[in-house]
Amino acid sequence: MAKNVRYNAAEHIPAATATDPYLRPAFSAGDRARRQLWSLCWAILYRPSPRVMHGWRVFLLRSFGATMGPNCHFYPNSKVWAPWNLVCADQVTAGDGAVIYNPAPIRMGSHAILSQEAYLCGATHDYDDARFPLLACEIEVGAYAWVCARATVGPGVCVGEGAVLGLGSVTTRDLEPWGVYAGVPAVKVKERKRR
Repeated sequence: MAKNVRYNAAEHIPAATATDPYLRPAFSAGDRARRQLWSLCWAILYRPSPRVMHGWRVFLLRSFGATMGPNCHFYPNSKVWAPWNLVCADQVTAGDGAVIYNPAPIRMGSHAILSQEAYLCGATHDYDDARFPLLACEIEVGAYAWVCARATVGPGVCVGEGAVLGLGSVTTRDLEPWGVYAGVPAVKVKERKRR
């Protein structure tokens, strides 16, 4: 998957919003209001729900625009930044503390797993531009892929089908299907047996 920028704040937020470009918001007022409403919903209805109420949390995500396949398991302390930019196939799991930061769409294939405190980071900043605008890129996590506990996936990365990103590893590059990766930066250490 190419690291195509899906959203560049410098192209969407007028310079008149602040004289200092570092003080300009990255998103429109309407988008910020929608995220505030979702944050309130997360704090009141999602986060305190019992662990076994996966269907309830999926319902809340769908209510805010997420596409969720059957039997998804999102645990109470998982966080989705923008549900309307989340597309999940069936049986996707996000463990407690998993963070899906998705200012651009993030797609997760069938049986994909984000373990505890895994982090999908869908944005960065253009540090060569004096305006320092936010740049949002899509992320794809393939079917049967596993992002292990405390591992991080960078903007624009495709985690191939069946790939494993090991404990605490960091990737800013695409991972080949059915490869097992570890380290910072992550390197391929072996092949995973195909199903």
